[in-house]
Formats: sequence, structure tokens, C-alpha cells
Amino acid sequence: MANRSPSRRKVAGSALTTPHFLLLYSAMLVAAAGNTALQSVMPAIGREIGIADLWVAIAYTWSAVLWVWLAPFWAEKSDHHGRKALTLLGLGGFIISMTLCGLVLIAGLSGWLAPAVTFLLFGLFRAIYGALGCATPSATQAYLASKTRRSARTAQLSALSSSFGLGTIVGPALAPLFVLPLIGLPGPLFAFAIIAIIVYVAIKVGLPEDRGAPGRGRGAAMSYPSLASMITGASVRAATTPTRQKRLSWKDSRIRRWILAGVIAGHAQAATLTCLGFFIIDTLSLQPRGAEGPIAIVIMAGAGGTLAAQWGLIPKLDLSPRALIVWGSAIAAAGLGLTALATSLYGLVLGFGIASIGFGFTRPGFTAGASLAVPLAEQGGVAGVITSANGISYIAAPTVGMALYALDPHLPFALAVLVVLALAWWGRTLR
Repeated sequence: MANRSPSRRKVAGSALTTPHFLLLYSAMLVAAAGNTALQSVMPAIGREIGIADLWVAIAYTWSAVLWVWLAPFWAEKSDHHGRKALTLLGLGGFIISMTLCGLVLIAGLSGWLAPAVTFLLFGLFRAIYGALGCATPSATQAYLASKTRRSARTAQLSALSSSFGLGTIVGPALAPLFVLPLIGLPGPLFAFAIIAIIVYVAIKVGLPEDRGAPGRGRGAAMSYPSLASMITGASVRAATTPTRQKRLSWKDSRIRRWILAGVIAGHAQAATLTCLGFFIIDTLSLQPRGAEGPIAIVIMAGAGGTLAAQWGLIPKLDLSPRALIVWGSAIAAAGLGLTALATSLYGLVLGFGIASIGFGFTRPGFTAGASLAVPLAEQGGVAGVITSANGISYIAAPTVGMALYALDPHLPFALAVLVVLALAWWGRTLR
């Protein structure tokens, strides 16, 4: 009999065909890419509209709050409502949010809406993504898990989750190409909404329904998609845990210090990442229109540094969780210091790339430390705490960072350097 055609070839250890896996992968990829593309143009849009930088950060806050709050809810509902249906729900939320945000930003840039009204509406429409978009990661994981043998599940879920990391490269790389003459800076929002519509239709038509196998595969909540939220393995472990575990308390003495280390590093990274686009514009004396290119280059360097750390350096160096925290914090401090002192695009790329390598160490460090502190039966519970710790940084840190930036553009970076240096010193005591 002839060999099975590539279109019908099964993923290793799974009942899924390769096209079906790629559909799930695309659902995750388009959201991560669109999110980081938005991050690369929002500083320029805020400056062009004439709103205070702080309000740009605040406009993101409600989306992050809703994501952290509702991601576990949708993860629990994947068995009951169908994983395909929840995947489409999340994509639909992304499409609606990006389209409405793009329209309101065009209105603001055209002078049809006052700056304050523009960003109030932007924050409300962005919240749609926070509320619904978080359904997609858990649903796609659950769909894949339900079709995959337990022995192959970890590898396949890790492959699926890598879409978030790839998206942080793809989004900023494509964003400047979508700043079109008639639409301007909001162009990437519409471009990724259109791409998401194509993915939505492809999943609607091409992905089989899955209502017949409740309980066989579970999804896990994932932290808010961003350059600062690369996959650390917590969601994969939660999705491969045989049964759902009651979420552990942050105060559990076994994991408390590890979680605290992750929260400290996460806040330092989230605060400086929020300020980065504005810092690039001010350091290079750029006009808002045209600033998206240099911002995208620096963000891509950061994403590349994080991926290099997590996909390349960590597997080769085989460092302990404590060493990852200590060395990662020290490297992040050096990179943030170089970023603050930079006067050229090269300096910004170098500094932020090094900082991102450091943060690429700290996140897997605290994740692994917390995971190793509890037995196998509690891996699902500790994964929930880790996911919350990763996401919580985007609630307050961006606003605090921009408030400090208003006082002095170098202040958020200087304070973050002190914070991560203190973490490196304290991290030596972690056991």
C-alpha cells in the first residue's frame, strides 16, 4: 500500500494529523504575535495621539487583570463546553478586540475622539481579549492532550506551547510591514485580526469536534502573552497531571520563597518592558511615526535573547534552579544597566538582549525550584501558583514603571537593576 500522504500523517504518539496540530499551533501563534506586535506600536501611537505615557500602560491593566482572573476558569471549562468551541471563543475575542481597538485608535489619531476618550475605549476593548482570549491556550492544550498518549503528551504539549515564544519574534518582525499609508500605526492590529479570521475559519472547518471524550485531556491556564511570559513548563505540567489538584497557597512554606523570587523578577521585567518603547523614542529622538521599526528591532532582540536562554543555554548548562535565579538576576542587572546607559540603537539592542537572557534564566529557575519542592501528586497545584505568579506582574508593575518614567526616564531601569541585584544576593539562600 502506498505511503500515507503528508496531509494525513499522524503526530508522533497522537491521534492528531499534522494539519490538525498546525491548526492548534496557529491559534496560539497568532495571538502571541498579535499581542507583541501591538506592544511594538503602542508607544508611538500614544505619543502621536498626545496622551500621557502613563495612560498607555494603564490601558493594558484591565486586560491583564481579566486574563489572570479568568484563565483558570476557562481551563476548568474545557471538558464541559468542548475544546474546539473554547479555542474558537478565544480567537473570536482576539479578533473582536483587535478590530475595535484598531478602529478607536484610528479615530483618536484622526482627531475624531479626545485622547482620554480614545484610551478609555481602547482599555475597554482590550479587556475583551483579556476576558476571552485566555480560553484559547487551555483549550488547545486540552484538545491535544485528549488525542495524545500519556507517554508522548509532554513532548507534544511543549511543542504546542513553543508557539508563544515564536510569536514574540514574528509579531514585532511583521508589525512595521503592516503600518500602511491609509491606516497608519494601527495597521498591525487589523492585519493580525485578518490573519486570526483565517485561522478561525480554518479551525471551524478543518478541526474535528471533540465533545465525545470528556476528562481524557486537560488544559492549563497560561500567563498573559508577552515577551516577558515565555513558556516555562508550568502549564505543560498542569496539563499532563492525571487529575486536577486543589491550587496550593502562595504561603505554602515549601514554595513561598521560590514564588517570591519569580514575582520579584517578573515585576522588574514587566515594569521595564512597558517603558522600553517610550525609552527608545526618547533616547533616539524619534518621531512617533517611524519609531515602530527601531522598537520592533529591540523587542525582537529581547525575544531572541529569551529564546536563546530557554531553548539553548539552559539545556546545555544544566544549572540548578538556585543558580538560574542567581546568575539570571545578575545578567539581567547588567543588561538593564547597559540599556539605561545606551545612546544608540546598537546599545539598546545589546542591553535589552542581555537583560532578556537573564530573565530567560530566572523564570525557569523559580518554576523548577517550586516544582521540585513538592511531590508529583501536587504538580498541578503548584503549576497554578506559578501561572498566577507569571501573570500577576502585569497588573501593577507597568503602571508603576510608567509613573517612575514620568519622573525620570532612567529611573525604572535603575530601580530594576537594584531589585534584581538584591534578588541575586538573596537567591543564594534558596534551597
